[in-house]
Amino acid sequence: MAGPIERTFSARLDCHYLLLAPDAVNADTPLVVALHGFSSNPEVMLHLTRLLFEAPAVLLSLQGPNQFFLGPETRDVGYGWITSRHSADSIRLHHDMVLHAANEVGGQFGIPPARRLLVGFSQPVSLNYRLAATHPHAFHGIIGICGGLPGDWDTGANQAIGAAVLHIARRNDQYYPPSVTGQYPERLRQRAQDVEFHLIDGGHQMPSEGRRIVGPWVSRALG
Repeated sequence: MAGPIERTFSARLDCHYLLLAPDAVNADTPLVVALHGFSSNPEVMLHLTRLLFEAPAVLLSLQGPNQFFLGPETRDVGYGWITSRHSADSIRLHHDMVLHAANEVGGQFGIPPARRLLVGFSQPVSLNYRLAATHPHAFHGIIGICGGLPGDWDTGANQAIGAAVLHIARRNDQYYPPSVTGQYPERLRQRAQDVEFHLIDGGHQMPSEGRRIVGPWVSRALG
């Protein structure tokens, strides 16, 4: 008997995001697209991202496409973005989801790509950098928090990033230690001209003092 044959087909996937907008949106209001970490959810990420921005912003918190129970004795659900299986499919889906949501909400509020920011915590950080290198004018700024770079960042066919980059790493991050993240400023500058890097105290979690870093960076990056 011959071995199994793997076949592929496409099926419709309903994607979800949360939207939070200020009462008044003007030409200075940014659109912030936020992606949660592995096993988290858009509700948590919306709350944490809101704490990063002092000035009013339209916040869009996207839900990862892969859902799973967080343990055998709970019905709580977490979401993820990618695994090592069929990773190219996950990368394509991530690109499609982020670009669709950003264009849908950006069009609704009249916010152009020049006023759009893409924020990621942990797992989606590398995906966001890959998107920025594939679609260099889709966002004006990329904020990566406690995350990594794409595996082929140094050798792959990535384009130059037109967006400004802010990367925040933490000294006690068990997944992305300083021995790894300390190389990020130089590696990011291989593809991005405007790179700001911060290594701050704490472990693998959103920094409570992140606003003091994000606020000045947003003012500089968006003008």
